[in-house]
Amino acid sequence: MEIIISKNAGFCFGVERAMNTALETIKNEEIVYSYGPLVHNQQVVNFLEDKGLITIDSIDDLLNKQIGSVIIRSHGLPKHTIDEIEKLGFRIVDCTCPYVKSVHKKVSEYSDKGYDIVIIGDKNHPEVIGINGWCSNKAYIVNTIEDANKLEPMDRVCVVSQTTNNMDKFNEISKIVENKSKETIVFNTICNATRLRQESAAELAKEVDAMLILGGKNSSNTKKLAEISKIYNNNVYLIESIHEISLQELIKFNKIGITAGASTPDWIIKEAVRVMENFNKDEMMEAIDSSFKRINRGDVLKGTVLYVTNNEVMVNINYKSDGIIQREELSKDSNVNPKDMFKVGDEIDVYVLKLDDGEGNVVLSAKRVEYLKDWEKLEEKFKNNETVEAKVKNVVKGGLIASIDGVNGFIPASQVSVKFVKDLNQYVGKILKCKIIDFDIEKKKLILSSKIVEKEEKEEKKKDLWENIHENDIIKGKVQRITDFGAFVDIGGVDGLIHISDMAWYRIKHPSEVLQEGQEVEVKVLNVDKEKGKISLGLKQTLQEPWEEFIKNYKVGDIVEGEIVNLLDFGAFVRLINGVDGLLHVSQISNEHIEKPSDVLKIGDKIKVEIVDIDEENKKVNLSHKDIENKVNNSSEE
Repeated sequence: MEIIISKNAGFCFGVERAMNTALETIKNEEIVYSYGPLVHNQQVVNFLEDKGLITIDSIDDLLNKQIGSVIIRSHGLPKHTIDEIEKLGFRIVDCTCPYVKSVHKKVSEYSDKGYDIVIIGDKNHPEVIGINGWCSNKAYIVNTIEDANKLEPMDRVCVVSQTTNNMDKFNEISKIVENKSKETIVFNTICNATRLRQESAAELAKEVDAMLILGGKNSSNTKKLAEISKIYNNNVYLIESIHEISLQELIKFNKIGITAGASTPDWIIKEAVRVMENFNKDEMMEAIDSSFKRINRGDVLKGTVLYVTNNEVMVNINYKSDGIIQREELSKDSNVNPKDMFKVGDEIDVYVLKLDDGEGNVVLSAKRVEYLKDWEKLEEKFKNNETVEAKVKNVVKGGLIASIDGVNGFIPASQVSVKFVKDLNQYVGKILKCKIIDFDIEKKKLILSSKIVEKEEKEEKKKDLWENIHENDIIKGKVQRITDFGAFVDIGGVDGLIHISDMAWYRIKHPSEVLQEGQEVEVKVLNVDKEKGKISLGLKQTLQEPWEEFIKNYKVGDIVEGEIVNLLDFGAFVRLINGVDGLLHVSQISNEHIEKPSDVLKIGDKIKVEIVDIDEENKKVNLSHKDIENKVNNSSEE
């Protein structure tokens, strides 16, 4: 095995400077903190923490801490963060890479001159966060061509780059930004060490069988070395140390190239070379053979399909014997045909059921892997507080069993709905929107709540209603509750009140004369008081006023039948239509003398009357019953 180290690999000037400064500070001072990891390499971080460096992640972590020195990591920090640290009384030890520091100065200078700042880089990378902090966090951060194309036109723009960027990417995106503004100043702030590493990695990747990229998994420049190497080589491994890579992988290659990120110390590179140089074929084969014995029941392995029949699939799992998947363990769909699922050469994930089926084969399952992946997906949904759809299968003691993509969960009766549910059987077969409220992948525990989703939807409806409701709106609602003074109507998650006086154009004694619970109604919004959370509604305001209906359909001389609704000494009131009563004066009841109306009439009597006068201005009607029979008879004879 031939090992070739890239011409440019390992610590860059900025990281080496930060490392030396940190070690010197730790040596001379009692309490030393690092704001975030000094560099993106866990081995370096562990080494420094063993020396006494205390890593903190925020200003809050410094509160109530013993005063000491705070090292600003090589990626730099926003200006306001540094100011806050100093205000707390801590001494600043600035280990910001000089190249990054120069970007801070350019951004600060041109921001003060009124230029818009565009940073080409990853918005979540600490270096980019730090740069943005030197222009009051007002920079436009773009990391892709799509991001750049979305920028709005600008007058004056200053463009800088994350120092670990790819040169081709920087050039392509900066040209797009130039076309977006009238005046553009572009600073190529990609570190020269970064460029040299990338060029060297590309050259080496063309010559070797495989590339090992040594560095932190969250290191931007390390990941870019891997991306560039993959353009020229199909076998690229991004690892933090040589111990992460399988011996089975390395034995396949005759020539291996090594490069390392800017925050990778020399000892990690040397260790990788030493380990590989000490390899020999016998040792590697022994190690590989030893690894064959390390599979256990319940393991999930990668395998390659060897052959497929109608009833089983044979899989190579790099073990001393092959594995078999029986038809019933292929999929959740019991009717699936193995040949429709897999073909020879497919790489698949398998679950170890048994190490020996009696004939030396390992018994495997693809279905169990699907099941585990379903649980992992649900775990992600639980962490993200996502809403899931669960199909109710059956009712059990205390609640419901519901399925999400083949995984059964439990919905307690108290979590089914915001309303009390007497009979849970009505939910069987239905799909409920739920939130996962308790989850344990080890115990296969899944507890769901559709009540929470109902509450959230109700609150969202309430919010939407309060934002969009206005006086004089005509809306629909449902009567929820009737009281002596009115009715409460649900108009979309919020209850409004129809006062008894706004229910009908005529006098009513109780709201139940007009409305009943559960009735759908159309109402008018009379008043909205957002501060008190009250909405006044009107029902009669959506109906034609009775007086208008009366004068449209009736005239003086008409003979109509009405109902006696009130008796007074001077006359009787006759209801002609709902909302319009006419006065039948005592003198107009009969041709004979009557002392008072109650002598001949009682409330509820039906009586025919003649309309003798309509006072439209005062909305009054005068009636007469005298000679009514003669007029009715004469009319009939004619």
